[in-house]
Amino acid sequence: MSKHNKKLDQAARAAWMYYVAGETQHDIADKLGVSRQVAQRLVALAVEEGLVSVSITHPVADCMTLAEQLKTRFKLEICQVVPSAGVDGEGLQQMIAVAGAEVMAHTLKLDEAQTIAVGSGRTLRATIDELPEFDRPQHSCVSLIGAIASDGSCTRYDVPLWMAEKTQGRYFILPAPLYADSVEDRDLWCNHRIYRTVTEKAASADIMFVGIGQVTAGCPLNADGFITDSQVSTLESLKVAAEMLGHFIGEDGQRVPSELDQRLTSVELTAQTQRKVIAFAGGADKHKAIAAALRGRWVSGLITDEASARYALSQDD
Repeated sequence: MSKHNKKLDQAARAAWMYYVAGETQHDIADKLGVSRQVAQRLVALAVEEGLVSVSITHPVADCMTLAEQLKTRFKLEICQVVPSAGVDGEGLQQMIAVAGAEVMAHTLKLDEAQTIAVGSGRTLRATIDELPEFDRPQHSCVSLIGAIASDGSCTRYDVPLWMAEKTQGRYFILPAPLYADSVEDRDLWCNHRIYRTVTEKAASADIMFVGIGQVTAGCPLNADGFITDSQVSTLESLKVAAEMLGHFIGEDGQRVPSELDQRLTSVELTAQTQRKVIAFAGGADKHKAIAAALRGRWVSGLITDEASARYALSQDD
């Protein structure tokens, strides 16, 4: 790589941190290991070179390489990797959301009617928040997962509704709790006519947008009241690394059976998927979860960050 291209790569990283993650020039200097003056010049260079407009148009070379490696190794159709050196938490989530919104927009811009199935989660919600408004009332958004907790409350991350509001299209809610109180209760929920109609629609969707969750104490599934502390401990003892729509995935990428399966009401997912399932996830706390989902081929597309990509590629099949 030429010296000029390396400088542009560094300028692009600085631009991501400044314009997307909201970092100060002092923070950028510390994380890139340069002086504040150099950080300021890098941000200015990004503007001068036309790398910054509505979005940052210069692809960071390392991220492009990682994305291609992920696509090849895990047979992905779509992959984007955002810079993450020195960035974590909300800043990193925002960077993934901006990149993810561009991927979502490819589907939402289509004139032909699309059925878009949507899961839940904070990163997915943040991604949809980054979308512009689309006048596409012909599109339909369908829930892949019930948003009702065991106490009857609804999660704030019921994101299909937010997607429908962006497109002005129809919204089909899955009328059930994620986990029913009993097997008998699940049968009552799942045999309802509306439930069957919505799940059939979701199962035939043109594309699915999902999150990848980790399973640890205090994880969103636990914090939002869907699973108890005791259930988390049990799942950890079974070497569960990831959760998608309430399905538990082991470190080896295989589905891990649990007593919760018999009460699960969400739409079925399968490993070695042949469907267009795009996941949005990143951050150090999700490294193992993302690697497990990739290893089992649960997704056909992924929007993630550098560190998560490197971790997944470092793992043996």
